[in-house]
Amino acid sequence: MTKIYLASKSPRRQELLSLMGLPFELFLKEVDESYPPNLALNEVAAFISAAKAKAYKPQPDGIILTADTVVIIDNQILGKPLNAQHAFEMLKKLSGNMHQVITAFSIVQQNQITTFSDTTEVYFKTLSNQQILHYVNTYKPFDKAGAYGIQEWMGLVAIEKIIGSYSNVMGLPTEKLYGVLQQLGIV
Repeated sequence: MTKIYLASKSPRRQELLSLMGLPFELFLKEVDESYPPNLALNEVAAFISAAKAKAYKPQPDGIILTADTVVIIDNQILGKPLNAQHAFEMLKKLSGNMHQVITAFSIVQQNQITTFSDTTEVYFKTLSNQQILHYVNTYKPFDKAGAYGIQEWMGLVAIEKIIGSYSNVMGLPTEKLYGVLQQLGIV
């Protein structure tokens, strides 16, 4: 059986693979996540995912899976917040607006890297400052692009609708990943 090496610290990606019934081993190293300033915003996640993939040596007994997620609003990428104030500012910007979540994943198999991406539109209702502060102080969303997790309180009370994959917003478009793994004969 082909092994899956997940090269991601994200607890959500680990949870999603587990929920899919896919056994995996973690394969971690620090990788530069910078990107060229002139790169189109909708290509940033794919660029970073592929850069992560290039940092790993192919494994003869399996594939390596890397991923990256970006949140885009008003022609700007919202990364992971630096602190509570930064998280508040991000969520204030998302409040009452639509944003895009793009997650890209790359598969390293033998000496080949293939990258796929998926886009989901997320519509937030308008939030009060008190609601935003409650979320930031209670859920500490400092490890999440855009400063929120759709699977937490914010997703339950603030998101009016999404167009696209729910799991993509969590950090891995599982439907697309499963199809790719089927094509590769891994599942």
